[in-house]
Amino acid sequence: MKVCVMGAGHGGMAMAGHLGLMGHEVRLFNRSKPRLDAVIGRGGIEVRGTEASGFGPVVLATDEAGEAMQGADLIMVVVPATAHPFIAESIAPHLKDGQTVVLNPGRTFGALAFYQHLQRLGCSADATIAETQTFIYASRVTGPGQTKIFGIKNSIPLATVRAHLIPQCLALLRQLYPQFVPGDSTFKTSFNNIGAVFHPALMILNTGWVEDPADFEFYYQGTTDSVAEVLEDLDRERVAVAGSLGFQALTAREWLYLAYDAAGKDLHQSIHANPGYQGILAPHRMEMRYVTEDIPCSLVPMSSVGAKFGVRTPVMDALITLASAMHKVDYRAEGRNVDNLGIANLDLRQLRRLAIGEPVE
Repeated sequence: MKVCVMGAGHGGMAMAGHLGLMGHEVRLFNRSKPRLDAVIGRGGIEVRGTEASGFGPVVLATDEAGEAMQGADLIMVVVPATAHPFIAESIAPHLKDGQTVVLNPGRTFGALAFYQHLQRLGCSADATIAETQTFIYASRVTGPGQTKIFGIKNSIPLATVRAHLIPQCLALLRQLYPQFVPGDSTFKTSFNNIGAVFHPALMILNTGWVEDPADFEFYYQGTTDSVAEVLEDLDRERVAVAGSLGFQALTAREWLYLAYDAAGKDLHQSIHANPGYQGILAPHRMEMRYVTEDIPCSLVPMSSVGAKFGVRTPVMDALITLASAMHKVDYRAEGRNVDNLGIANLDLRQLRRLAIGEPVE
């Protein structure tokens, strides 16, 4: 298959290298050309990991979106959700009828926001816009043109903006990854976004350690008993907001079991039972996507929907407030919320119609 991977960060490098290793024709796009120099020079990406290892050829690495997309069956967007508007603007002039765009992942309401942005840009291509609930790899770039895959998740729910297109989108994607499964609707993939539970809370509750030059394992050492208690409460709030929309979201413990076969009597045990997290080191700065992406594109929309339907989210709100204070950014105003998503005045019935791609009366 001809696949365009958009983004050459930790996730994009892992996906491009692994797909090349599997024999697909991979084109890699990145907005910054220097980041692609090693891939261009080597003709591909060196992949290391217990589940995938070898050299993955990349037929084209470029900072020209149209060139990367030309003739692609599938466009896999692997960038922080805060960069989705830039990607939409980059692909809008070049998107063709029949192409499929997948946000890996969409975070919360990612596919809806992306679809709306394409419409505002005047893109008329009859393309499928989809999002995954989570990213399939746990991975890190280890050097120029090199990536390490720590783990590959077992089950990745996927949904499309127009829900009736989920089966055909899955038929395409499962030629690459049998792990993809139907996610029912983009609202369900949005609220089963477990990164919203793990990423920002672990960063903020370990701020002193993150900003210390000493290394520590982000999930294993960062999730102490007390931190896990906060994660449990945050997770309950996420599930409660999903319930206000009329569906039962997975708990974080259930997700860890489905994604990684990691089980425990509580969230602390489940996280420490996950071999896919072993060896993943924490970043050394707070200005990174676990905060700058997951606060505005995950926690803010969840909190906003909670407020709309009268669901209290005190832990979620506290994390948003702390992150805003740290970065001197009003994440509530700048993030995805019911106002800028155009759903503030929709009732539950209308929201459900929107979730499956039906006209909202």
